[in-house]
Amino acid sequence: MEVTILPRVQLYLVRHAEAVDGEPDELRPLTAEGRRAARTLGERLAADGIQPDAILTSPLLRARETGAELARLVGVEPEPDERLAPGATAESVRAAASERGETIVVIGHQPDCGRVAAELTGGPEPAFPPAGMLEIEL
Repeated sequence: MEVTILPRVQLYLVRHAEAVDGEPDELRPLTAEGRRAARTLGERLAADGIQPDAILTSPLLRARETGAELARLVGVEPEPDERLAPGATAESVRAAASERGETIVVIGHQPDCGRVAAELTGGPEPAFPPAGMLEIEL
């Protein structure tokens, strides 16, 4: 019998940083504070020696901007993925991250991030403030 050992995947689940209020919802940019918070996330990953293989974002502007700010510090181009739009599930996050490497940053929305985290960890739904990040081993 052949045994296959699947690689461990470290998922960094991130809620987009603070965005301005307004309409249309999908075009709300980050505030100045949101940009700073997103850069701080990138600084933290870099300081901890974490080099993502991929940064995947919701297609909404605030998530893409969060990814761009974070990416500047880790040298990986963020990629929008429709599966991470509002309403994303643990299944859609797994599908988006599938075969993307061993260290993946996924940037999405709330309440999705909390629900996805609870399902992937088997624990309670955590609070996810703007620019909140949770490391999950898959």
